Amino acid sequence: MVRNLVVLGGNSHPQITEIICNTLGVPPCNRILKKFSVGESRLEIQDSVRGKDVYIIQSGGGKANDHFVDLCIMISACKTGSAKRVTAVLPLFPYSRQPDLPYNKMGAPLTKGPANVQGNFTFESRPATPGPFTPQTPGLANGTNGMDKLQKKLGKASLDQINTQTSNGITPRRQDTSDSIASLTNGRLGEGPASSVAAPPFTTHDYENPGFVNGTVADLLTCSGADQVITMDLHDPQYQGFFDIPVDNLYGKPLLKRYIQQNIPNFQDAIVVSPDAGGAKRATAIADGLNMEFALIHKERRPTRITDRQNATMMLVGNVRDKVAILIDDLADTSNTITRAAKLLKKEGATYVYALITHGVFSGDAIERINASALDKIIVTNSVPQDEHRRLCPKLEVLEVGPVFAEAIRRTGAWLFSVRRIAFRSSGISERSTLVEYSLGALQTKAHTIAIPVNRTAD
Repeated sequence: MVRNLVVLGGNSHPQITEIICNTLGVPPCNRILKKFSVGESRLEIQDSVRGKDVYIIQSGGGKANDHFVDLCIMISACKTGSAKRVTAVLPLFPYSRQPDLPYNKMGAPLTKGPANVQGNFTFESRPATPGPFTPQTPGLANGTNGMDKLQKKLGKASLDQINTQTSNGITPRRQDTSDSIASLTNGRLGEGPASSVAAPPFTTHDYENPGFVNGTVADLLTCSGADQVITMDLHDPQYQGFFDIPVDNLYGKPLLKRYIQQNIPNFQDAIVVSPDAGGAKRATAIADGLNMEFALIHKERRPTRITDRQNATMMLVGNVRDKVAILIDDLADTSNTITRAAKLLKKEGATYVYALITHGVFSGDAIERINASALDKIIVTNSVPQDEHRRLCPKLEVLEVGPVFAEAIRRTGAWLFSVRRIAFRSSGISERSTLVEYSLGALQTKAHTIAIPVNRTAD
């Protein structure tokens, strides 16, 4: 039992709160967390949190917005109640997938494009990207002659702009020229672009970046009073950079590796497969740790012809024929990626297909899609509630992740540090310091290092 520690659970995942409390040997904090008739949250903490370390358990998934607001309210209430330290424990961190850009934004298309997009170009850009056999824009011929013409036009445009400046010093809006219009139509006046749909005029909406959501979520947690965040398998590890408080990103890799070793017969002959390039590093870490082969499924983002080794927009890199394939991913929401990957693997000759997922959200008709897919078995952790999913899907198997978070809380609350002394020399001053390292060891969380000066003496 850990002293001076309070575990406060939200409404998102009561089961994991109970498992954590049983593992730590502490009772859950008594509280009332309900909704008013208008839909606003009502919180009443019935136990004292004064001077204690409070750990608030609240996972994402489901009603993510309601759960997140409840989390912020609970953090603020504990700080108001003079809690010594408040740590937000989020088995599934909400809004962690926001860096993905939609197709119609500037940059690389990350989702399926519009149906009327034609051509063989990878990106949709403005002005439109000219094709390899597209005639050049009029007035930009090869050689110095074309460059001279361009310089003359630019110089003339600058003089005209200065001469037409109004008396109040405000320069009027530049009118579209034939060259600028041609650049939007791949150099052919009066014709639409070959690589994309017609580009509308630029607006402030074109410069929106979904990454601002990450900073907003981090700011809300910090401003509410959170002193630390504990989560597992962030979809984008760089998310931690938005926080100015410690973020412990635990890894689900040891759980998945243990399952492969204990439950898959002759796992050394199986092959680990990443369903996309983004999860290749995660899958290769497991494959290397178990000395297994590795394959990759590449998502072809651009319009392309379907070949024998492609399933719509997916292409297999590797050989899975007559082998057991193990798909590794961090999150399954609609399950479209893993079901299509399983179909491709079976088409390429895989005898059995597993899918090992850290976070099984399974939104919408994901369970029906899995039941009708080529997947033989899917394994997830209970970072989000899985009771209903397990009832509806006979292929689903759930790994218990509560003890992992309980051990992380125990080591954080008990202040289990390894201390060693180091000496270094700087600017003629010999400074002897104590270097304190915090590591969850087998949990494989990112270590936090703090240097504490002990004494300072001149040489």
